[in-house]
Amino acid sequence: MSASAPGRQPVTELDPAYSSEGAQSTAWAAAVGGMTEAEIFWLTTVRPDSRPHVTPLLAVWADDALHFCTGPGERKAKNLRSNAHCVLTTSTAGGNDLHAGLDVVVEGDAVRVDDEPTLRRLAGLYVEKYGSDWQFDVRDGAFYGQGDRAIVFRVEPVTAFGFGRGETYSQTRWKFDGGE
Repeated sequence: MSASAPGRQPVTELDPAYSSEGAQSTAWAAAVGGMTEAEIFWLTTVRPDSRPHVTPLLAVWADDALHFCTGPGERKAKNLRSNAHCVLTTSTAGGNDLHAGLDVVVEGDAVRVDDEPTLRRLAGLYVEKYGSDWQFDVRDGAFYGQGDRAIVFRVEPVTAFGFGRGETYSQTRWKFDGGE
């Protein structure tokens, strides 16, 4: 489950049209490091009537994918039942600072995780990253915290983007098997 494991390696491309002169592509390892450290992610899903839905949430990086949880009756869970395509977005150091940081955008499909050994490892990562307020019990293929049930999803990147800010600006695209 190590975040530093090499894992799947994408094809990396710098888009010069949206990058400063002399900019370099961002290494996938830097994006993984950013996602491992980032605390808040923005999940974009599509409602059954095709309208977008965006919400902040917590996520952990493990086994070459982002993982998040949600109540089964929440809007995002309902959306994912009818359309698994989604986008997770976060920022690294600098956050919303125009002149520093890295924004990472991950496109993929949300797949339900319900095997209990994996859920126990993910629950441990939540505590490690977010502290004891995010302690989950695992049973019946889900997380349970403060009496509420949360289902867990895995989003393995198909295509990802990195928007570097600083002395130079860069737009990097990472394409994995099957990515556009």
